[in-house]
Amino acid sequence: MTEIAGADPEAVARRLREAYAAGPIPPLRDGLDATDAEAAYRIQSINTRYWRDRGRRVIGRKIGLTAKAVQAQLGVDQPDFGILFADMAIEDGGILMPTAVIQPKAEAEVALVLERDIDNPAATVTDVIRATACALPAIEIVDSRIADWKITFADTVADNGSSAFFVLGRTPRTLAGLDLRTCGMVLEVDGRIASLGAGAACLGHPLTAAAWLARALSATEDHLKAGDIILTGALGPMVPIKPGDRIATSIGGLGHCAFDFAPTGG
Repeated sequence: MTEIAGADPEAVARRLREAYAAGPIPPLRDGLDATDAEAAYRIQSINTRYWRDRGRRVIGRKIGLTAKAVQAQLGVDQPDFGILFADMAIEDGGILMPTAVIQPKAEAEVALVLERDIDNPAATVTDVIRATACALPAIEIVDSRIADWKITFADTVADNGSSAFFVLGRTPRTLAGLDLRTCGMVLEVDGRIASLGAGAACLGHPLTAAAWLARALSATEDHLKAGDIILTGALGPMVPIKPGDRIATSIGGLGHCAFDFAPTGG
C-alpha cells in the first residue's frame, strides 16, 4: 500500500471533511503527491467509511475526468471515480441551497441505473448494456473543498471526485434505440446556453466510461451493484453557477432536467 509522504492519511481525510463546514483548504501538496492515485483513493475510502458509519447511504458512483482535454490538463491518462450518497440527490425541479456548497459548478451527464451487478475485471460495454435498466438525463453539481479549484488528480480523487449533488430526469429510457455517442447536449443557465456537448465527449461514449468504472471497481475487490446510479461523466464543459440561477439541461433521446440555485438568504 502506498504511504502518504509527510502526512497521516487519516489527518488528510479529516482535513477534507472539515472543509465542508469550515470552507476551502489549500491543495494537499504537503500530504499527497499530485499523481498518487492509490493514496488518494485510500483517503477517499477513509471518508466513505466515516460517512457510512454516520448513516449516509451509498447509492452509486460518479465518474470524472472523462474528457481528454481535462486529463491532459491534470497530467493523467485515466478517469477517476467517487461515491454517490443518497443525500446528494436533488429532485428534478428542486432547489440547491447556497449554504450546501462552496464553489459549485454544473455539468450535464448521462446517468445509468443498473438492474444487475457487474463484477468483472474485464467488463465490456456489452456487460454494461446487459446490466442497465435505464438511462436518464442528469446534472451533476460539482464542488471542490480545495481553494480556487487548484486541484491535481490526487486532490480531486481524495475529495470524492469533487462531488456535491446531482439531479436526475423523471422519465427513464431503455438503452434500446438510444444513440448515446452522438446525442447532443445543451446546458442552460437562466435560459442562456452555457455549455454544449455530445455523448462522444465522455471517453468516446458514456457506456465506455461505465465499463471502465466496472473494471476499476472489480480490480479493487468491489463492484457495481443492482440499483446503483452511475453518473458517467460530463458531455461538455462545466460552468460556474451562482445563487439565483436556474440550471437546465436537455440531452437528445433522454429529455431534460433542471434545478434552481436558491438566492443567498432565500
